[in-house]
Amino acid sequence: MERKSFIKSLAVAAISAPALTEACKKHSGSVNDTETSATGTTTSPDGSCSTTNSETDGPYPLYTNRGSALNRTDITDGKTGIPLNITLTIKNVNTNCTALSGARVDIWHCDKDGYYSGYSNSGYLGTQNNSSLIFCRGYQETDSNGQVKFTSIYPGWYTGRITHIHAQIYVNNNLKLTTQIAFPEAITKAVYATSLYSAHGQNTSVTSFSADNVFSDGTSNEMATVTVNSTTGGYDLSLTIYVSA
Repeated sequence: MERKSFIKSLAVAAISAPALTEACKKHSGSVNDTETSATGTTTSPDGSCSTTNSETDGPYPLYTNRGSALNRTDITDGKTGIPLNITLTIKNVNTNCTALSGARVDIWHCDKDGYYSGYSNSGYLGTQNNSSLIFCRGYQETDSNGQVKFTSIYPGWYTGRITHIHAQIYVNNNLKLTTQIAFPEAITKAVYATSLYSAHGQNTSVTSFSADNVFSDGTSNEMATVTVNSTTGGYDLSLTIYVSA
């Protein structure tokens, strides 16, 4: 298969960016108190981790249709694209960065052509009315290891934004964090050069994180580790997200 052969050839060059550089800050406060900075970042009592950056939920959240149909692992809904296995680990800064079980994790992203479900979008293929669809959206509850897993496709891009996934974490139905997940640039460029993505091609609207209106302030605790999966011919994505719960 052309796609699988191409992806396998990237194994040596695949970049795994550190997801948690920002999570190693120390502070001098009491180990019995959780510290919150002036910017709203919460640090664990022992100073070993900090909350993941909070980001906008827009422009395509879907709050009116998050029923049981979205409680699923496979969120592709038949959309074509390079396979992406997603593993997110949720940890609680208030309990010295231990795994947080029973948290609800909602994710959503665009398809390979840059279109979102639940909306009528304009893009390089014209206007598509996907308001009745739910592709590339789903939620799961974290297990005893604080993990959720999703099966999806590598997201495409739309004008004005670099490649990303939206994520929200709820505890007892209370929203604890809205954030976004970034992708290593070298892998994204390689994916967009494949036959499945080449019609849309490289992202000419936002060519770097510094030019992106969300990630321009840094991606140190939002950058996923992305590695080649030789079995699927796609990739595995992992990220640890820290919340104050």
